[in-house]
Amino acid sequence: MAAHRLRQSVGRLFAMGPELGSGRRAFSAFQAFTEVLRLPSKQLTKLVFPLEELHEHFVPGSRPDLHLNIFHPSLEDIARAESFFTASARNRIEYLTSAVRLDHAPDLHRPEVCFIGRSNVGKSSLIKALFSLAPEVEVRVSKKPGHTKKLNFYKVGKYFTLVDMPGYGYRAPEDFVDMVETYLKERKNLMRTFLLVDSVVGIQKADNIAIEMCEEFALPYVMVLTKIDKPSKGHLLKQVLQIQKFVDTKTQGCFPQLFPVRLLSWVKYPMPGIEGR
Repeated sequence: MAAHRLRQSVGRLFAMGPELGSGRRAFSAFQAFTEVLRLPSKQLTKLVFPLEELHEHFVPGSRPDLHLNIFHPSLEDIARAESFFTASARNRIEYLTSAVRLDHAPDLHRPEVCFIGRSNVGKSSLIKALFSLAPEVEVRVSKKPGHTKKLNFYKVGKYFTLVDMPGYGYRAPEDFVDMVETYLKERKNLMRTFLLVDSVVGIQKADNIAIEMCEEFALPYVMVLTKIDKPSKGHLLKQVLQIQKFVDTKTQGCFPQLFPVRLLSWVKYPMPGIEGR
């Protein structure tokens, strides 16, 4: 069903024309989707709407207290988002600087979004996937947890600045609390925080600390579930339902829909906001 809706919107996407840009940039902004749209419907739904596929295994009414809020971005929305991350002469995407404290951070006027999560949750890898259409931007990814030690700032065209935060938990920087808490509390142009949670293990004690900071500082934030292709469907469904219940009952500033992220699919189909490594 979702795959059918996605294909129906292709005509509207091409009709948008100037809204997405023109010439080479407009073509590159959605050529990845052209490849994705050739997939069989079941595979297409699994790739673009993974929670909808998971929802098919949930028996309605079996647990009235549990449900899923399904997020359905249109193809136009996804293509527009991808155009933000497509580097061109008019849309410069680049690493700006790093900082160990907020008073070392650049004084920028563009809106900022930050990515935060437990060590080894896949944060830097997801950011690398987002920049897959800007290959000149280097995002260092390590197999060792706790690789990111500073606040790393990236310019995303004229739209916003993306900030890669140090991971908390194992091998976190000694001054992590002062560094991150001060940033979250005092950064005036921080518009959205993306909090990454490992779907294999669910919300951990360290995650609760980050959630409490977002709630205390009244920050709008999104919970991103990483590695959704790693656990079995049964285990993933259990974790997703528990996290959804937590969002519904224990948070006030969290976006109601969960954002799922795969482990490996972005290598072949780079889709910002949906796929990660």
